[in-house]
Parts: sequence; C-alpha cells; structure tokens
Amino acid sequence: MSRRNEITKRDEELLARLGYKQEFKRAFTPLELFGLLFSTVGLFPSMTSALVYSLPNGGPVAMVWGWVVASLFVLCIGMAIAELASAAPTAGGVYYWTHTFASPRWRNLLSWIVGYANTIGYIGGVASVDWGCAVQITAAASIGSGQTYVATNAQTFGIFIALLLSHSLVCCLATTFIARVQKLYITVNICLCLVVIIGLPVVTQKKNMNNANYALGTFANLNGWPDGFTFILSLIYPLWTIAGPDTGVHLSEEAMNAAVAVPWATISAEFIAGLLGWAINLSLAFCMDTNTEEILNSPIGQPMAAILFSRFGQRGTLAIWSFVVIAQYMMGFNLVVAASRKAFAFSRDRVLPFSSILSRVNKHTRTPVNAVWFVVVLAALLGLLSFAGSQAISAVFSVTVNALYIAYTIPIASRWLGGNNFKPGPFHLGALSLPISVIAVLFMTFMNIVFLFPITPNPSTTDMNYTVVVLGGVFTLSMVWYYFPVYGGVHWFTGPIRNISRGDEDSSPNTDVKEEMCEVSEVRKH
Repeated sequence: MSRRNEITKRDEELLARLGYKQEFKRAFTPLELFGLLFSTVGLFPSMTSALVYSLPNGGPVAMVWGWVVASLFVLCIGMAIAELASAAPTAGGVYYWTHTFASPRWRNLLSWIVGYANTIGYIGGVASVDWGCAVQITAAASIGSGQTYVATNAQTFGIFIALLLSHSLVCCLATTFIARVQKLYITVNICLCLVVIIGLPVVTQKKNMNNANYALGTFANLNGWPDGFTFILSLIYPLWTIAGPDTGVHLSEEAMNAAVAVPWATISAEFIAGLLGWAINLSLAFCMDTNTEEILNSPIGQPMAAILFSRFGQRGTLAIWSFVVIAQYMMGFNLVVAASRKAFAFSRDRVLPFSSILSRVNKHTRTPVNAVWFVVVLAALLGLLSFAGSQAISAVFSVTVNALYIAYTIPIASRWLGGNNFKPGPFHLGALSLPISVIAVLFMTFMNIVFLFPITPNPSTTDMNYTVVVLGGVFTLSMVWYYFPVYGGVHWFTGPIRNISRGDEDSSPNTDVKEEMCEVSEVRKH
C-alpha cells in the first residue's frame, strides 16, 4: 500500500471513530489546505474592505499597533482551535467539539447555539466578502472613469448577486479541482502583498513620505469616542481580516493526515497573515496622505483604492486593483467552500431545516452541491440589507466576527469546564494549553461586547450599529426552533448522529487514536 493510501486509510478510520463514514474525496494536501486558509484570510483584499474601520478610529496608530495587538490574540484563538481540531478532525468542528466536551446537562443546547452561530458566521462572511468584492469592482470603474463614475446601491447589489452565482457554480466542481487551484491562490495573494509592501514606498516621492512620528505615533479620532475605546473599536479591522481560524477544520474530511495538517495550516496561515499584514500597514502608514478625512471621502468610494491612486496613479492602481479583485474573488470562492461544508455537517446531524436535502453529496463531484446553493441564497438575502443603508450592510461584517467568536468561545471553554477527560491529538500545546485558552476566551468575550457599540457615541438612526439586530434576529429564530412545542429541537436533538456502524471502527491498527476516541466516547456516555 502506498504512503498516500496508508494516510487516507488512517484518516477514514479516525473519522469512523468520530461516528461518520467517508463521503468526500481526501484531495487536499497540507500545502493546499494552507492555501485555502490563507486565501480565506485574503490578506490585502480583506484589508481593503475593512480599512474603513481603522482610519477614523485611531488612524496610523490603530493600523500599525492595533494590528499587532489583534494578531497576537488571534494567534491564541487559532492555537486553541488547532488543538481541538487535532483531537477530533471533523467537518462539524466547533459544533461537534461542544457536544463532545460540554457538560451533559448543557451539551445539547450549547452545541445547538454553536452550530447556528458558526453557520451564520460563515454565511455572513460570504456575504461581506462578496459585497466587498462588488465595491472593489465599482471602485475600479471609478478609477478608470477618472472618478466620475459613482455606483448606485442597486448596481453594486447586482454585481454582488453575479459574484454569488458564479461562486455557487464553481464551488460545485470536484474536490480535486478545488484543492489544486489553492497553489495559484497562494501565489497571487503573496505577490499582491509584496507589491504593496515594496512597491508603495518605491513609487511614493520622498517629499510625500511620512516620518516615523506620524506613521508610528499619530492617533486620529474622527468619531467622538474616548481615545482608549476608539482604539479598541479599530480592532475590527484586523479581526475581520484574519478571522475564521476554523476554516480548515470544515475541510477536515477532505484533507490528508487531517489531525496534523489542519492545525499546521491553521497556525501557519494566521501567523503569516499577521506578519505580512503588519508590514502592509507599515507601508501604508509611511506612504498615505495625512488627510484621513479626504481619504475616507474620496469619490472612488474605497479608502485603500484612494491611497493607491494617490501614489501609483490611474494605470498603476488599476493594474494592482485588478489583482485585488481577483484575490477577493478567490477568497469568496473558498469561503463558500468552507461554509457549505459547515452547512453539510450541521445538516448531516439533522439540525438545519431541509437537512435531508442539504446533507446530500453529489455522486459525481463528491461535493455538497445543495449546501453550496443554500449558503449562496442566504448570503444573497443578507445582501438586501444594503438597501437599508451603509450601517445596515456594515452590520454583516460585524456579525461575521461576533457569531464566529461565540462559536469559538463555547467549545474552547467547554474543553476545560465540561468535566471531560480531554486527550489531545498529535498537535498539542502542553503546559501552555490552559493559559492560551483562557486568553482566547476572555478576549473573544470582551470583543463580542465591544462590537455591538455604534461608531459614534450619540448615533442617529443611520449611524446605529445594527449588528445586535441581525445577530439577535438569527439567534431568536434558532431558539424558537429549539424550544418550539412538539417539533422543536429540545424534543429530539441529542447531538451528532452516527452514520456508520460501530463494527466499522475496529479495523484500525492505530492504538493511540483508538484509545483517544474511546475515552471521548466514554465521556459522552456519561
């Protein structure tokens, strides 16, 4: 038996011990899995979409030092997630871990909450990334027209729908194709980062370069909150950009040597994204115009595009911006892939409405085609918020971070508070495991509260932060569905459902894995 077949066989046996049969093709190598994670971060394209949260809330100080602070916390979150992923690599991810490790009294309710939070977080991520891509396309049109073209909401929404439809079609292709294109995605994203890190200082005239005092020490506060809180609000810029450290987890059943590959890809992607992102922010802080309000109010309608336009000119900016749009499109593509696997896994355990349809895997492509369309349709519905104003669509960006942080906090905390005998997989943090988990949980809990605040202390209807409305609406519906009389989940939901017979688990020669999963099974029985 070849080495590759041996690894695949062990992966299938481990998945069987977790209770599931192998339905996907294990086509992702560790490098390709890293590519998917790094692409979903979509570093520079994500920064172009989220820079608007940092410029008025701290300016250069928030961009440079806020990024460092957030990156360290995100790395802690990523490491805590990676440790759980190594112990139980399944597409269900945080939802599965919550039910496995939480207290028996609360595991059903908590895993229900986590599953829906994770699902809406990823669907919100798809909507926000594709909306950002649509805005980038209209920004390109504005640059090309000499800033005379200004897109309407309806035009931007039309582009947004076209992007979603194209993603739904491409994401239904075979897993092998999805895996192989990741190497291209790595190349495009890293080259784009290097162009900005190196190229921006090169083309900026010396007289327009900012000194170190401005780039590293200037604090801009345009929204009226106290400076300390303003800095904290600016963290949505890095947190939205490098959020989603569990993306690779949802591809666990399509990755080779998943118990090692998933945590490796998770931590590598977060670390490299944090480092490159900091370098990009340094380049921007030294090279951008000092008039922050002018950047924010540029007719281009996109702060990052305005910065590039002022330094690279029309042709140079269009050349770079074309690759920004391509990289953002790749990011949306991979987010649909990850979100569809999450929706599939949740449906496999009969939790989502129409689960019997959403949990089907296409026999030809071996991909969850129905789940792909489910994700795209719901993302399109979220995009309708754009017609309610800029703050309403901005809520989708915040909802992504809030929902995902809820989904991460509960399983990480449950691992320590659930009274279980957790045994780590091949990747573990040793003595650092508990302090890193505590840091991650406390940070996410704190930021979830912060991101519900409006952008100004005395908001009008148009300036209100509607995150709580969108997020609250989703959770209210999920709780109604859980406690609904007779038919609600409280009457039938008991957690992950095995779809493989126990007899199929006993053929593995991997004693360590067997003992680990048996230990987890004993915990769940009690």
